[in-house]
Amino acid sequence: MTKDELYTKLKDVLVNDFDIEESSIKPEANIVLDLDLDSIDAVELIVKMKPLLNGKIEPEIFKSVKTVQDVVDILEPLTK
Repeated sequence: MTKDELYTKLKDVLVNDFDIEESSIKPEANIVLDLDLDSIDAVELIVKMKPLLNGKIEPEIFKSVKTVQDVVDILEPLTK
């Protein structure tokens, strides 16, 4: 899966499952400050993205995630 495809899927999840306005979702959007997701929401987001992944998600890699693009960059290698 390409980063663009993953970004599109991520955006769909954020809009449909978290009721975030699509216009707010940009690669540089901060997950906490701009999209108002808390740590529980972040875990739920990863659970919803898990069916797209082939690898195991290590929770510690998400400690450095701040933006939507960070999520895409971390998840993309796990889709191969």
